[in-house]
Amino acid sequence: MPVNETPLNFDCGEDRLIGVLHRPEGPAARGVVVIVGGPQYRAGSHRQFVELGRGLAEGGHACLRFDYRGMGDSSGEMRDFRHVGEDVRAAVGALLAACPELKSVVLWGLCDGASAALMYAPQDARVAGVVAVNPWVRSAESLAEARVRHYYLQRLLQPEMWRKIASGRFEWRRSVQGAVEAVALIAGRMLRRRRSPPAAEPSFQQRMAHGWQGLRDSTLFVLSGRDITAQEFFDHACSDPAWQPFDGSEGPGLRRVPEADHTFAAAAWNQQLIAHTLAWLDAAPIASRSLP
Repeated sequence: MPVNETPLNFDCGEDRLIGVLHRPEGPAARGVVVIVGGPQYRAGSHRQFVELGRGLAEGGHACLRFDYRGMGDSSGEMRDFRHVGEDVRAAVGALLAACPELKSVVLWGLCDGASAALMYAPQDARVAGVVAVNPWVRSAESLAEARVRHYYLQRLLQPEMWRKIASGRFEWRRSVQGAVEAVALIAGRMLRRRRSPPAAEPSFQQRMAHGWQGLRDSTLFVLSGRDITAQEFFDHACSDPAWQPFDGSEGPGLRRVPEADHTFAAAAWNQQLIAHTLAWLDAAPIASRSLP
């Protein structure tokens, strides 16, 4: 399908945001706003978001990728993913103004862009769904748990490690210290969950869970098989009470690219990611929420 690519510049408060709009020749079925992981700009690592925008437009969907304030070519002061709500709101409005035929808008985010999408979604009735790719839930404890489950245990099964031990080249003191520290962090988190009163302000992880709960049937998670961030999210969502009933079963709302790294650096991995996104957009019952 032929694709149009045009600059789309729009205001966010007193600042000017710079984006690129991809759209099919005919009326678009759905609109997608790409929220990049930071620090990053609208092209993405190895032009990942360029390929995404083109792939979605070829599939019949409009796609806007843009720079936050203070990033890339956009003006303003730089901010982190927890404080980009106004940027996302402006981008959704700009996409709807440029493509008035849209019946629904979906947010698509990678890493902390996925986290920002989940946190923002409940605030905007125009957002009908979220695609969250390798979401960021990082804390010292969650990283430690992911390392214990997905690194230390796997290392025990690797012949290379046992060859190092046999040859005397294995730095066992440092490895044991790291494992002990990780286990201590996990144990400390478990104790705090039992003893600590609820925090006055929800954490960003809790805000993400709240966003998912509101759009549970209209959320797609895509996880890389060789990425600690993806593994960390999966373990967190399966175990944290705020994320229940997230069961981790692969299905319409959860897809994996087993060999992929965090940014889907190989062309084949990125194509799988685009294919998962298109299949979900075309099949998921994403109802229109409140479009102007």
